[in-house]
Amino acid sequence: MTPAARVQAAIEVLDLVIDAARSNGAPADRLISDWFRSRRFAGSGDRRAVRELAYAAIRACGEVPESGRAAMLLLARNDPAMAALFDGSRHAPAPILPDEAVAVPGIAPAWLEAALADSGLDGAETAALLDRAALDLRVNTLKADRETIALPLPAERTVAAQGLRLPFGTQVEQWGAYKDGGVEVQDTGSQLTCEALAVQPGETVIDLCAGAGGKTLALAAAMADRGRLIASDADRTRLSRLAPRAERAGVSIVETVLLDTGREAEALTDWTGKADAVLVDAPCSGTGTWRRNPEARWRLTQQQLARYVALQARLLDLAATLVRPGGRLAYVTCSLLDAEGADQVDGFLARHPGWSALTPLLPAGRSRGQGLRLSPFHDRTDGFFVAILTVSC
Repeated sequence: MTPAARVQAAIEVLDLVIDAARSNGAPADRLISDWFRSRRFAGSGDRRAVRELAYAAIRACGEVPESGRAAMLLLARNDPAMAALFDGSRHAPAPILPDEAVAVPGIAPAWLEAALADSGLDGAETAALLDRAALDLRVNTLKADRETIALPLPAERTVAAQGLRLPFGTQVEQWGAYKDGGVEVQDTGSQLTCEALAVQPGETVIDLCAGAGGKTLALAAAMADRGRLIASDADRTRLSRLAPRAERAGVSIVETVLLDTGREAEALTDWTGKADAVLVDAPCSGTGTWRRNPEARWRLTQQQLARYVALQARLLDLAATLVRPGGRLAYVTCSLLDAEGADQVDGFLARHPGWSALTPLLPAGRSRGQGLRLSPFHDRTDGFFVAILTVSC
């Protein structure tokens, strides 16, 4: 593909991404992969270049662009070499017209930028939300140790107890250490939120919103695969992915429980008041994960955010019924919005006399309300809020 054809291809890909963002369709990565699957003529260099162009445009646009062309014109406005490729030649974009619509630059849609500002995030912090994330690994202590594990490439240690960092795009899935369960792909911030719960071997622990089990496996390793670990979720497909992952990781203590949305308590009655620790990794806006999914900020609406906030409060109330006297509850969201973090904890404590917040003991993060906030700018992690809550005996 010529440079101009790559720009035109990126425009076509962006049209798909924009349509999907408006209709809650497939994520950008899948759309880009599918687009190339039907275009075998594109080589690996073409695929890489088109992907880079598309994601550069996604990151540059604050509001949802009118079209893929408008998004690419935003990049071309500050890049004369790219603008020159809009020449109308074969496979190239049509020439730029004087009055053409150009996408609006920014960090996010205006309402969301305002919400981030109200949550105490300045320009440097919000800009870092759109940086490219490195690839973090967690060494699985059931099979290996960070001090001695042998990997094909050198890795940087992170502040997590078993965290390692590699460049973006490293193909660790082909490594023996990954295939044998010695390492798991997991952001350092995610690892730290698990460490905050300080689970111990022999305890009864519930991962209330387990999903595909990334944090479940981290908890199992911290428990030395001893005790009871209940992984529950309302998404059958995601929860079904946990069993093969647990087998590969050498984890045997996980019990899965499929929840019925709105009737979660019925499936968890056997553990009412019995858990030493409960993790609530609640569904959220995902504002802390934009480095990996930058188009996600185009999908979020104020109405969706309100629904997340209501669901988080309901899950926290449910989790409170599962914790034994003297036990603890970790509330985690991959969001930097106070509505899903500090405000949520304040609301919980107001509803539940006898509960109090403990300061999470972590080597990263900054105080936010009665918890800690991890951010790409300050901590080189995805964005997270974590709070530890405990109920008196």
